[in-house]
Amino acid sequence: MDFDLHPDEITFEQEVVAFLEANRSPEVMDSNPEHLSQTVETPAKRAFMRKLAEQGWLGMSWPKKYGGQERSGIYDFLLTEALSRFGAPQPGKGVGIVGKTIIRHGNEELKEYFLPRIIRGEIEFAIGYSEPQAGSDAASMQLKAVHDDARGGWVLNGHKIWTTSAHFADWYWVGARTSEHKHKGITLFLIPMNHTGFEIHPTYTIGDERTNEVFFNDVFVPDSHVVGQVGEGWTYICEALDLERFAMLPVGPVEMKLKGLIEYVREATLDGEPLAKDPVVRKTIAKLCADLEVARKLQRKVISEALKDRVPTTEAAMYKMWQSQLGQRIANAALDLIGPDAALKPDQPEAPVNGRYERSYRYTVVDTIGGGTSEVQKNIIARRALGLPKNF
Repeated sequence: MDFDLHPDEITFEQEVVAFLEANRSPEVMDSNPEHLSQTVETPAKRAFMRKLAEQGWLGMSWPKKYGGQERSGIYDFLLTEALSRFGAPQPGKGVGIVGKTIIRHGNEELKEYFLPRIIRGEIEFAIGYSEPQAGSDAASMQLKAVHDDARGGWVLNGHKIWTTSAHFADWYWVGARTSEHKHKGITLFLIPMNHTGFEIHPTYTIGDERTNEVFFNDVFVPDSHVVGQVGEGWTYICEALDLERFAMLPVGPVEMKLKGLIEYVREATLDGEPLAKDPVVRKTIAKLCADLEVARKLQRKVISEALKDRVPTTEAAMYKMWQSQLGQRIANAALDLIGPDAALKPDQPEAPVNGRYERSYRYTVVDTIGGGTSEVQKNIIARRALGLPKNF
């Protein structure tokens, strides 16, 4: 397997980096790139996404008939990674999850309305799968959708949790139960977030992120806004989750987190001696560097499968679990190496490295949950890659 980039790909990567350097802004980019917050929306971030669209960088791998360039998916990957290293907003949900699913399965009305707006960077989505009794087991969702023949659509009642972007998104990408069959009873819907039947309540995470509970009170959705076939939503969700595990979790933030720790170790001293000379410290850093290289190779395996137009289920699960847990290991090592003062928060003036790793330590808990918990990834690997029985 050849992981080297071709000259055209290297040139594109350099173009993106030059663009990001020219458009650096604290209103758009997080000063600590490992904290890729998708929970804060500003006019500046929307404007930045439109700038990416003007460069022709959104939906590059889409078919030309939908505004894409039919370029290799490696260009989407290079863009995502460069954005992540600068702490810039990611186009993953709209371009990678919603857009690609609509291209594969959506009706013509959905394609005509949503695809141009996605590729122009004009629209934001919230994703609604998790529920109080269906967090890691999305197939157990109970949000109920009942068909109203007279009105030509569906009426939804129930409750979603952990909907990250519900407080600023334009549209809601939602799974709901349309029959009692566990997997064949789920259907995907697209609903405007300004629907009068929504109640949105904030939930704040340990990582300083806002997510939301969304209550559905007789939310009507016309038949035209069903995504694909009724009852096939679980299949589409699984495809989208595989895309999310890759698109929403680039390796760049982990790389920058480790780079920051290495820079700290190079400058820090312990009892008057350079910390970088301590053999335990050197062994810790070396192990983390090796683990980062494993993350890169696992990510490339996901990309390799995706470029063959395959759904990289097990590859995405392996990458997602390793990448998110590596982030935790780096943050944990940072707290150990920096010492007791590492527990000081970012707003405290004495905090080493501006409290970067105290925040990072809390934030990495969120990473191991979004897109499916580590336990879910282990189950996927055990059953689909290793062929172990369900109750093993």
